[in-house]
Amino acid sequence: MIVVLLKFTHIVAIAAWSAGLICLPFLYIQRRRLTGDALHRLHNFTRFFYVMLVSPAAFVAVGSGIALIFLEATFEAWFSVKLALVAALVIIHVTGGAQILRLFEPGNSYPLWRFVFVTALTVGVVGAILVMVLGKPHWTTPGVVTTLLTPGALGEMVSQLIAGSK
Repeated sequence: MIVVLLKFTHIVAIAAWSAGLICLPFLYIQRRRLTGDALHRLHNFTRFFYVMLVSPAAFVAVGSGIALIFLEATFEAWFSVKLALVAALVIIHVTGGAQILRLFEPGNSYPLWRFVFVTALTVGVVGAILVMVLGKPHWTTPGVVTTLLTPGALGEMVSQLIAGSK
């Protein structure tokens, strides 16, 4: 039952995090037209949205995902690709937060090309994560890669290196 509740929490948090990251560029692009009080309201809302909604969803998604790794012991090639894609999502998240800090300084704006690029990149990464998780593709991997992905392989390699250097 714990795994089911954790999976539910993970799915809801991933959905909220992904939706928030997809929405952020739409808020950024509105910066170009605004001045004065409207600009301050947009800045306050964008910061609230990022700090109080998107970031906690990311924290819960990653935390519940880590807990699920230990409970389900998933060690397959598709899962490694999924983790790399989640790392890309984290990078998008962090750069989005840095963008909020720079965007609302006087004279700054969010160009249309960046809006299109970041939105497409975010949708692409989220879509790729869904393909990995829902499809769970089976890849044949070379023996060396399989050995490296085996749990405990790094410890064995290090112990062989230490034993060989004596």
